[in-house]
Amino acid sequence: MPPTDRIRDHAGAVGAATTVAAHRTRRRLRADQARQLADLLRHQILTGGFPDGTLPHETTLGTDYGASRNTVRQALDLLRAEGLVDRLPGVGTIVAARKYPHGLDRLMGLAETLHEHGRVTNEVRTLGPAPAPAPVAERLHVPPGADVLYIERLRRLNGLPLSLDLTYIPLDIGTALLDADLENTDVFRLLEGITGQRLGHAEITLEAVNADAHSSAVLQAPRGAAVLMLERLTHLADGRPVDLEFIRFRGDRITMSGLLHRSL
Repeated sequence: MPPTDRIRDHAGAVGAATTVAAHRTRRRLRADQARQLADLLRHQILTGGFPDGTLPHETTLGTDYGASRNTVRQALDLLRAEGLVDRLPGVGTIVAARKYPHGLDRLMGLAETLHEHGRVTNEVRTLGPAPAPAPVAERLHVPPGADVLYIERLRRLNGLPLSLDLTYIPLDIGTALLDADLENTDVFRLLEGITGQRLGHAEITLEAVNADAHSSAVLQAPRGAAVLMLERLTHLADGRPVDLEFIRFRGDRITMSGLLHRSL
């Protein structure tokens, strides 16, 4: 092949590679912009920014946020995949679901936290004494292998599954809960009544986990769906640990929020 042909072929290959790279860059940038726009729209959805339940037209969203129509559509697709919005022919994009706010800056039971949003009911699936696993015994300050009260509850808000709660309570306190109205009353309120003390503080850990087969079935969520796992160890006002909980929230129905102050 003559040198000029080789140079021409090489230049063509470089040009094609440059075109492909540029196309990939544009796609990546549009995906980044769509994710950013989805975050902004999600915030508005969760805070009641669309009171009539309908999002503005795609063209209006593009103008308001300086985004192309393809970027707007991609952002709405992300929100649709989360179950937050839906597309209705002749209507447009509507809010399909809402998430309920759960504060992380106050120690409150679920019914206390969500009382403005409806009625919380509890289906008690398991209730009774059980040997404390070593990590539970350590955190509740009970002897290894000692019995604790174990409670498993499915918690609903306005009839919809919201969380699956696994709770461990020292048996000297928990025995009084065996005859309590756990279906309609937060455990926090019952603990304060039994002990005659206020609850003092709690240590919490929040992370996202994939729903196992059992959790998926109970929460009526897709298997493997992301759920919010809240681990909480609650203490009485005198410092005694009295309630260790592992709570799996449906991530599509709850949002966690708090007020943080900077301290150096």
